[in-house]
Amino acid sequence: MRSLLSTLAVLCIQMLLVMCNPLQQVFGVDGVNFSVHVENQTRVRDAMSRRHHRVYQLYSRTSGKHVQVLGRRISARGDDGDKYAQLVVEADTFGSQVRIRGKETNFYLCMNRRGKLVGKASNKSEDCVFVEKVLENHYTALMSSRYTGWYVGFTKRGRPRRGPHTLPNQQDVHFMKRFPPGEYPETTPFRFTTVNKRSKRVRATGPR
Repeated sequence: MRSLLSTLAVLCIQMLLVMCNPLQQVFGVDGVNFSVHVENQTRVRDAMSRRHHRVYQLYSRTSGKHVQVLGRRISARGDDGDKYAQLVVEADTFGSQVRIRGKETNFYLCMNRRGKLVGKASNKSEDCVFVEKVLENHYTALMSSRYTGWYVGFTKRGRPRRGPHTLPNQQDVHFMKRFPPGEYPETTPFRFTTVNKRSKRVRATGPR
């Protein structure tokens, strides 16, 4: 009887070890940093969920104008409501990675290996993937997913800055999201039901 109990105890311990092993890998028992694990997961493509598309303008803090995708050429000289300044932002990951497409030209905002901002007709290249970062001053910065530390930036004249010459604390890389004139975010009105004695009585005496 004692041998049987000892055998069952050993089996229970082995089962617990097997069940806890995945948790050890995630929560850092074996030395893995949980924050790094989460960051890695946000970079993984989400092929299961439906892609989310948004349309807005990017107001440049330095030029005082909006980012334009003029085919292969990129600038930040667009006025509010300019058709080339309306951008379709496609989010297809669990985290904040996005692809930005000009609504008028269907060209994508990309950054090549030299750090130059260019427009491309296809979004298959990793050069066209950016990471949205909301800064402490509430502005948005767009960092290249392929070239870490390189940001989308513009001069006061609306000319693109090369990625290697940008820093997250520079005003050149700060943008503000704006909806095009006449467009507003989709909102679902909140509905609630008030339950009182009368409604309870109606339900109780209603038809069955």
